[in-house]
Amino acid sequence: MNIVIACVWALSLCGAVQAQTFKSGPQGADLVELYTSEGCSSCPPADAWLRSLVGDPRLFRSLFPVAFHVDYWNRLGWSDRFSSARYTERQRTYVQQGHVSQVYTPGLVVNGREWRGWLQGQRRWQVAPVTAGALALDYQAGRLDARYSAGIAKAGKRGKNTLHLVRLGMGLQTEVGAGENKGRSLSHDFVVLDYHRFESGSGDWSLDLGAMPDQGQSRSALVAWVSQDSDLRPLQVIGGYIEAGL
Repeated sequence: MNIVIACVWALSLCGAVQAQTFKSGPQGADLVELYTSEGCSSCPPADAWLRSLVGDPRLFRSLFPVAFHVDYWNRLGWSDRFSSARYTERQRTYVQQGHVSQVYTPGLVVNGREWRGWLQGQRRWQVAPVTAGALALDYQAGRLDARYSAGIAKAGKRGKNTLHLVRLGMGLQTEVGAGENKGRSLSHDFVVLDYHRFESGSGDWSLDLGAMPDQGQSRSALVAWVSQDSDLRPLQVIGGYIEAGL
């Protein structure tokens, strides 16, 4: 009997640490990036709109929202605990590459292109979806194996492929004690907790990302996309919720 129990216990452990697999499909997908800050009084409505995408049936199938909290508001009274200079640098690089007009919050980028329609009351974008090539990855306890094939459309271009990967926190809450949002309780989903970039000439990656960052999120997710050379615009994107323990 003890042997049987031990075998069942061992099998349950194996199942608990089984790698999650994510694969892109043939349909188009949208990578929606929000550049935001807890120190910006104009940002909570944009954060709330992004949070509304939790219930969208396209989520993590053809819709991949991520929220980068920039750090340039921190000097104005409130230090955003989710902010990073790296996220600010990404937004500035979009400007340098001509894909975004200027650095500002809230700023939305859809499939590598600035989308100002949100500021004009629009809630649906008219930007072509990401559809170039096939991306697949296996994720297990911080270990990542990813494969990207450019496909026929990009086969003639032999640039370096860059894998971008973010781990996201859902159901986060902050009581703001200073700055423009002083006294407000802010709710967040799709918050970027860490951001990784890795180049590969072959389109294959085997990486150790370490433990999932813990900011008190109710649930975690992962989104990965590929761009080519120095251009930040995505070619393909995948992702989804991370199972507990991974």
